[in-house]
Amino acid sequence: MTERVDRHGLKVAKELDDFITGEALPGTGIDGDAFWSGFSAIVGDLTPKNRALLAKRDELQWIIDAWHLERRGQRHDPEAYKAFLAEVGYLVPEGGDFEIATANVDAEIATTAGPQLVVPVMNARFALNAANARWGSLYDAFYGTDIIAESPGREKGSSYNPARGELVIERAARELDAIAPLDGASHADATGYEVVRDGGDYVLRVATAAGTVDLADAGQFAGFVGDGSGEPAAVLLRDNGLYIEIQIDRTHDVGAAHLAGVKDVLLESAITTIQDCEDSVAAVDAEDKTLVYRNWLGLMTGQLEETFEKGGETVHRTLVGDRSYTATDGSELTLPGRSLLLVRNVGHLMTNDAILDANGDEIFE
Repeated sequence: MTERVDRHGLKVAKELDDFITGEALPGTGIDGDAFWSGFSAIVGDLTPKNRALLAKRDELQWIIDAWHLERRGQRHDPEAYKAFLAEVGYLVPEGGDFEIATANVDAEIATTAGPQLVVPVMNARFALNAANARWGSLYDAFYGTDIIAESPGREKGSSYNPARGELVIERAARELDAIAPLDGASHADATGYEVVRDGGDYVLRVATAAGTVDLADAGQFAGFVGDGSGEPAAVLLRDNGLYIEIQIDRTHDVGAAHLAGVKDVLLESAITTIQDCEDSVAAVDAEDKTLVYRNWLGLMTGQLEETFEKGGETVHRTLVGDRSYTATDGSELTLPGRSLLLVRNVGHLMTNDAILDANGDEIFE
């Protein structure tokens, strides 16, 4: 039997009430009584409206079903069907032209086209992985998937296979040639990446056995990590609004096998992520919902973490921070380390026993 707390006519599962008042509200400037008073008013206002909408939907569904049943076996008449849908109010007349003005919309939504993930926020490990997936390793993607075939001697195996790594390095170079080509050479020819001053700004020079070359489009060089003289720790490129980071470390096992010391290539990957509360198969009661909201709170505060066993080792996962570079003009450039997060709750059909209304009914999600 769920223990409940009376909050302004609502019967709230105690564990959810404890979370709201003890974890979610502190620091917001809203006390528990004010929150539950306002929330109770919202439930009282919207519940009958939602029920009316669902009743209207049921009515329309019944009318549409009957129309089809009466015409069972007949050839479909799209014009007659459209007229019928307009007559019953399912279709309404198209309105006039209009414009919508927006403001304060994140660039990841307004201007930057990129991949989006969807992940159940109920699973902290998955939620963290998705939030941290803003940057992905191109080397890992090639090494761990069938993009590169596992021919004899080139298998993935349980530990790093240098022979497979050679194919990864070659394949990544071809990808860089397509994304940010060099002028008269391939990234596969690179023996070193160097950042130098030229006319006050920093520029990228790429050494090859045949000589030094530049990027075909110098504007793709966005920044670097290092002291600005000689070989940097990372080179930052940009293409179509998305960033690419070439990481350089000649002491690294992979970097040591690369002529230019490239240990990895990171691509800006999951630009946005939907943290989904809609796992209606699993998140079905007050305990589950409280876990969902606690994980979301942890994502918002940056404090979500998870410890788990993987491959016989204990892994502790947290949220990554932003990434810092020196821009070409010498200023500091900071890029997001995490995917832009959106939260998705379930639809207006679902109810949950975490909170009961004054009539003892489960409230809508």
